[in-house]
Amino acid sequence: MEYAKLGNSGLKVSRVCLGTMTWGRQNTQADADEQLAYALEQGVNFIDTAEMYAVPPTPDTYGKTEAIIGDWLSRNANKRHDIIIATKIAGNGLSWIRDGQDITKEAVINAVDKSLARLQTDYIDLFQLHWPNRTSPHFAKHWPGIMNINNVDKTQQRAQMHEILEGLDVCVRAGKIRHCGLSNETPWGISQYLELAKHYSLPSMVSIQNEFSLVHAKDWPYVIEHCHHEDVAYLPWSPLAGGMLSGKYLDGARPSGSRWTISQRNGLFRDTELAQQAVAKYQDIAQQHGMTTAQLALAWVNQVQGVTSTIIGATTQAQLIENITAFSMHLDDTALAQIDEVLRLYPAPF
Repeated sequence: MEYAKLGNSGLKVSRVCLGTMTWGRQNTQADADEQLAYALEQGVNFIDTAEMYAVPPTPDTYGKTEAIIGDWLSRNANKRHDIIIATKIAGNGLSWIRDGQDITKEAVINAVDKSLARLQTDYIDLFQLHWPNRTSPHFAKHWPGIMNINNVDKTQQRAQMHEILEGLDVCVRAGKIRHCGLSNETPWGISQYLELAKHYSLPSMVSIQNEFSLVHAKDWPYVIEHCHHEDVAYLPWSPLAGGMLSGKYLDGARPSGSRWTISQRNGLFRDTELAQQAVAKYQDIAQQHGMTTAQLALAWVNQVQGVTSTIIGATTQAQLIENITAFSMHLDDTALAQIDEVLRLYPAPF
């Protein structure tokens, strides 16, 4: 397993981050125990979760993933200092989480305490903001005309960011969290948080999680370059595009128990004709190089300059083994040239 610096935190994280959002919905405690045991054996030391999980988010599944990790930690306390746990505070829009209100200083402080209780630990290594208080261009909202940037009150947003940083500072000073990060943000949002932190001597953001894959590479190079020069770790989530880049959903297939058979909060927005065509071409390339389509997709993300650690998820042990194996695979110049050709044909297929 290879490791990388987590931004300016001083922490070293595995290039593979174990995502957990299916635990508590598609996966049981026993499944999670098995996944954790295998991942740790392979050298994975980075675990990502969120208060909102399991997914799809519902009042019944809220907090279940953190509780599953907490159950495991209660039985494996000796391993706590060997792993880096990242979790996230949910943003606005979910009525059963703080009445769907914005993230505030008070919300941060309360959410940290509740996450600590569910995780059964006395500190969180990386506490992240799951999405901004303003609408951000994620979850298929990146096309011109979908967002109205004129509706954003810049002064209000900066004031909210400042207040959020003050809440994070309270938690850092209390030893409840070690570092802070972002998710589903933009270069403007990243720059505002960094500027405010520096100006007011508040905690600096050390990382950002954004969706990034062969069918959703919009963060290269603009966001990733910004992160690189500001020493902010870039952590791709959904590197398989919600499972699409495994090839299992080609031609409308819906394998029993798979994620796309479950109602999704944002719908199946990745399932477009162009995306299907792109995945079929990537599948052909993978077969030529003796790997699965999922492994091709993960190996590619891992080789993108500026990527720190890729967040993977699996609902079966076989998927987990397949996915982790991808990070020991190297794409040669021929494979990269073939992939580049498809990327140029389908730069934004959904």
